[in-house]
Formats: sequence, C-alpha cells, structure tokens
Amino acid sequence: MASLSTWLRYIVHKIEYSISLSSKNYQIGQITDKQVNENVWKNVFQGKLTYVHFNKGEEMAPTVSGQGGSLLVRRLPTADPKKVFVGDVVALKDPQNPDNCIVRRLAAVEGDEMVSTDEKDEPFVLENDQCWVVSDNESLSPKQ
Repeated sequence: MASLSTWLRYIVHKIEYSISLSSKNYQIGQITDKQVNENVWKNVFQGKLTYVHFNKGEEMAPTVSGQGGSLLVRRLPTADPKKVFVGDVVALKDPQNPDNCIVRRLAAVEGDEMVSTDEKDEPFVLENDQCWVVSDNESLSPKQ
C-alpha cells in the first residue's frame, strides 16, 4: 500500500494539473470564467494523470520493443524543466497526425545550443517552449 506522503504528492500533482489545464482552456476561450472552478474539480475527480500507451514501431527499439510495448505515461500540465529532463522518454502529439502520439527521448531543452556534425550547418539555440527529441534506434535514417 502506498504511504500517506505518496498519496498527498499525487493529490497535489492532480490539483496542479487540473488548475493548469483549466487555465489553458480558459485562456484559449474553450470555457468561461464561471466554468473554471467546475472544470478544476471535474478534472480532480474524473481526470486521469496516468494512462497506458501502446507503442508500435521501430523508432524506440531497443528501449521499447519494435513489435510494440505498453508504456505507463504520466501527464504533465506544462513541460516544466523542473519535471522533464534530458534523457527522459516522452510521449508527444504526432506533428503529422495530432490524434496520435509518438514516443521519443528528450535530447535538448530550451536554451541548449545545437551543433551539427555537418560543418555546413549553422549552430542554433533552442528558443522558449522548444525541445529536441530523438529516436533510440540508430539504424533508422532521420526523416527530412
């Protein structure tokens, strides 16, 4: 059985996530100011912080089996540098299909300088709200 401190941390994280999610929904106009409190409590009691994601594909092999594997994913209210670290495996919305998720390893976060092995490429610094993710399978060629 989980300790009391574990449950308290979970509840605090769930409240923080609910407030952040409701605030985002309010800022983009999906809910009104009268619905914010209702939305926070709805997310606290009905929202899920963790879920099982079934990953298929060769991109994360050997970390996740190429035939597919189940991952336990924890939702974060924001990509806070205090909660996400370089080297973490993360699930992101697929840029080509926002209904799907992709699983990658976080390689760099905002403020990190990126330097290419190709001398023709100019180094650049990741800006706010940017990150660099990579797949673990080195035998795959990168997508252009």
